[in-house]
Order: sequence, then C-alpha cells, then structure tokens
Amino acid sequence: MRDNVRRVQSAFEILPFVAVGIAIVAIVAHLLSGTRLYDEIGSGGLDTPPPAPAEREEDVRQMLTALRDGRARRGGPPLDVDAELRRRLDGAAAAAAPADAALAEEVRQLVIARNERRLRRGEEPLDVEAEVARQLRQTF
Repeated sequence: MRDNVRRVQSAFEILPFVAVGIAIVAIVAHLLSGTRLYDEIGSGGLDTPPPAPAEREEDVRQMLTALRDGRARRGGPPLDVDAELRRRLDGAAAAAAPADAALAEEVRQLVIARNERRLRRGEEPLDVEAEVARQLRQTF
C-alpha cells in the first residue's frame, strides 16, 4: 500500500516538469511555424462590402417585423412595418448625404492640392471634377 502511495507521489512530483516541458516545446514550435497573428490584424475578415440596397431593405424589414410581433405579444401599440421601413431608410439616406458631400469636398481639396504640385513640376493639371468622381468610385 505504501509503495503505491510513494509511486503516485513521485508521479505528481514529475508531472509539473513534464507539463512545462510540453508547453515549451509547443511555444517553440509555434514561434518557428512563422504564423504571426499580429500581422493578420486588419487584413480582412470583417472588411466586407456593405449590403446591396435590396438586402439592406430586407434586413430592416425583418427587424421591424420582429419588433411588431414583440409589441403585439406584449399588448403594445401596432406598428406599420412599411411606413416605419420608409421612414428609417429615408432617414438613413438623408443622414448619409451630408457625409457624402463632405467627403466629396475633401477629395476635391486634395485634387486641387495635387494639381498645384503638378503645375509646379510642369505637368498637366487633372480635371478636378473627373478626378473627384474617379476617386469616389474607386473608394466605394
């Protein structure tokens, strides 16, 4: 009986060293594999293009339908899904318009500054409006 206890105790004395050894081997293998997690940050994943207008409308419609059904279960006031959908989509478009205008103005200022540099180098200036439209298309 005492021999069994001593064997178990000696196994528990060796176990931490074995675990640390395995961890060190795993760390060295990971470092040598060349995988750099920090290099992959921002390389995609969640950088998906925005949904198409029809997909967005369907998503909002599903959300509003669920909201309407939840209100009905609680005995709340009814919700006109179509009217609320139009209100929310029109509001989102109105909110996005000033941002788009501000972005276009910022791109316009950058193109003007680029033209000034081109003129100083003796190069032909770019058509400002065409270049603004091209850069906005390229961005979106």
